[in-house]
Amino acid sequence: MTDKDKGKRFPLSLSSLSEKPPRSGLRSELHRNLSPARIATPQTATQNASQHVKRPTAPGRPQEAVRPLVPAQPGRSSSLVSDAVRKAMTARVAKQGVKDAKVLAAMEAVPRHLFMEPALASQAYIDASLPIGYHQTISQPYIVARMIEVMRDNGNGGVLNRVLEIGTGCGYQAAVLALVAKEVYSIERIKGLHELAKSNLRPMRVANIRLHYGDGMLGLPQAAPFDGIILAAAGLEVPQALLEQMAIGGRLVAPVGDRRQVLQLIERVGKFDWKSSTLEDCHFVPLRPGTIA
Repeated sequence: MTDKDKGKRFPLSLSSLSEKPPRSGLRSELHRNLSPARIATPQTATQNASQHVKRPTAPGRPQEAVRPLVPAQPGRSSSLVSDAVRKAMTARVAKQGVKDAKVLAAMEAVPRHLFMEPALASQAYIDASLPIGYHQTISQPYIVARMIEVMRDNGNGGVLNRVLEIGTGCGYQAAVLALVAKEVYSIERIKGLHELAKSNLRPMRVANIRLHYGDGMLGLPQAAPFDGIILAAAGLEVPQALLEQMAIGGRLVAPVGDRRQVLQLIERVGKFDWKSSTLEDCHFVPLRPGTIA
């Protein structure tokens, strides 16, 4: 991509995206499998809200002020998805060990229930991944916050100028990333999910997200290098193309493995040098090549 082409390059601003298509299937890739015991009733979110209504802060660090992401033209809402419920979710994520104040503020600012079917809105803030169609899920809140926190814990004071997300899904994680990074590029291989993410994000007018339909395993070389790369699907190893698109000093966070998966952090420490470390167990859907129209 040349500078001359920037005015018409693929990453379209959200304000230029097409009208919202009918909602069908939904989202990207997964973490923990839902068992019947983990599927909450509509009352669960309300109970959580009554127990955790204080805004979480990391010890010694002031809470970041982040403007909530709300649709330009408010649509559906629910008494079960109030601000208090979202704050309760964020407080729970903080108790699980996420300490980055800016990440916690971003989690609180994004209305997760607007990225899933209305029938599941009452469960939007439980700590579980939920189905979004196409055999994909919206990731559980903890794992979203954890991966972004790790990506921000860099040698640049947490500054992320350009981030790449592999697996847009319904657009939720991209929306959270948009509040902690200057530019977010997100790739989705399933056309239906790509369109869904556009329709979910468009009313929120998030100007710094660029959505792309394509093979995430190839990355996005025309927009590289990236300060951070985050994968929402697990491969046996991280594709070399993605490693090469990291900026020096950049961080990549990805699930790796087959039946047993671990969250892996890869840091680029030189032009030809990377180092990796294992963080914790996780469970994601498989990383696959190609696209699905």
